[in-house]
Amino acid sequence: MITKPFENTKIILFKTPDEQKLMKDAIKKVESEFGKEYPLIIDGKEIFNSEKIKSTNPSKPSEIVGLVSKASKSQAAEAIEKAYKNFSWWSKESQAKRSAILLRAAEIMRQRKMELSATMVVEIGKNWVEADADTAEAIDFMEYYAREGLRYSQETPLMRINGEDNHQVYIPLGVGIVIPPWNFPLAITTGMTTAALVTGNTVVLKPASDTPVIAYKLVEILKEAGLPDGVLNFVPGSGGEVGDTLVDHPLTRFVSFTGSMEVGKRIYERASKVNPGQKWLKRVVAEMGGKDYIIVDENADLESAANGIVQGAYGFQGQKCSACSRAIIDEKVYDKMVELINERVQKIKVGDTREFPVPDVHYYNMGPVSSASSKAKIMSYMEIGKKEGRLVTGGKEIDLNGGYFIEPTVFADIKPLSKMEQEEIFGPVLSIIKSESFEKSIEIANDTIYGLTGSVYTNDRKKIKKATEELLTGNLYINRGCTGALVGVHPFGGFNLSGTDSKAGGPDYLLLFLQAKVYSEKV
Repeated sequence: MITKPFENTKIILFKTPDEQKLMKDAIKKVESEFGKEYPLIIDGKEIFNSEKIKSTNPSKPSEIVGLVSKASKSQAAEAIEKAYKNFSWWSKESQAKRSAILLRAAEIMRQRKMELSATMVVEIGKNWVEADADTAEAIDFMEYYAREGLRYSQETPLMRINGEDNHQVYIPLGVGIVIPPWNFPLAITTGMTTAALVTGNTVVLKPASDTPVIAYKLVEILKEAGLPDGVLNFVPGSGGEVGDTLVDHPLTRFVSFTGSMEVGKRIYERASKVNPGQKWLKRVVAEMGGKDYIIVDENADLESAANGIVQGAYGFQGQKCSACSRAIIDEKVYDKMVELINERVQKIKVGDTREFPVPDVHYYNMGPVSSASSKAKIMSYMEIGKKEGRLVTGGKEIDLNGGYFIEPTVFADIKPLSKMEQEEIFGPVLSIIKSESFEKSIEIANDTIYGLTGSVYTNDRKKIKKATEELLTGNLYINRGCTGALVGVHPFGGFNLSGTDSKAGGPDYLLLFLQAKVYSEKV
């Protein structure tokens, strides 16, 4: 069925007029659908409720991208019950058919790539390149997991003994709750959902409330690709109401979550309770926050390091769990690095992401942050930063069409163990920390409760070896930025309170949605 090896989808940089026209036309198409109503879906049935989630454009919040029906507690429970019923036959479907559905969905997504990316430009404020990269990653997840599903469907070789015939196979778990984030609203939503589906589980998807429209389009694509009714159920709603109902239900077999540490810990705790009628321990796959760093050694390529820091700190307004929020710099090159970083930050353009001024480095376009509450939280850290360090640039809101815009901000002279060095801000804010040695830099990098991504810039092979051995980071990069993991190339997931180190997009990921069954026959 699959005749060629997996390859990552090429990301469009929109350098040519033809590429730019395609995106402009796609944005106009998406704008023409502003205000459209979208249903929840249970067992293949579309349901329009009176209560709606209003998805707005963070660049201009008066614009309503879509009105998505909000599920009730009883509907959330019904979705699980229907998914449980449908698991009995979907779990027995051939792996070839399940993988084929993912491959067809990937092809449909390629055909709709500009429209999907344009949806993210207006629904969550991604710039064009970042939105295209999000869609490309979603395609990659489906292509990769389709192949991985086939691999896991093969019997596992076991040791042979005389007188017995022994076999190990992998079987699906059951009903999975998928709770994705708003910051990669197509890529991560697609990866989490299709990994569970391709392994034979049924899914109840509760999309992020800031990005339900793009999540609905994924459901639409999977249905078009041939996914049977009832295998994937779509129930938007609040975390405290619908989310808790889904996590607590005794028929829920596993929860796949990506989001903040606070919500992840809450889900982990609730899922650990065995409720009446429940006959298993729920599995939790959790990817949470980060306080990610880039270490710059005294003998590093400083220009390259500055590029990596700025791209990592301000790509998608710093709203990535992998974003560089700490630059840990050797004191011998500290002042020079602060200067190089500031020069680059001054060139960042901030505005409505529907407009695309083509800069020298494409990720230096910044749009709005996700919401009014996110903006308020980030601005509260500006005041903390002014007390704990030296404001180099930024620190203010930008008044533009009522959007949630914030200046790209740099604080220098931040001390280890301060709030700015320890707490995840999730916005366009960089804290620069001076370090007296490479050993001290490693100590600072490891001093948070997180352990997601990090990067080291050095030309010293001994220091590279030391970094790879001592940095407690799920994804560590050498002489490159700390963001931009590729499916199949950089399996992604972190340590400590960054989550369960799921390694999404890697060869171990699908195993999280399967259980091993061994059967032995005396011969």
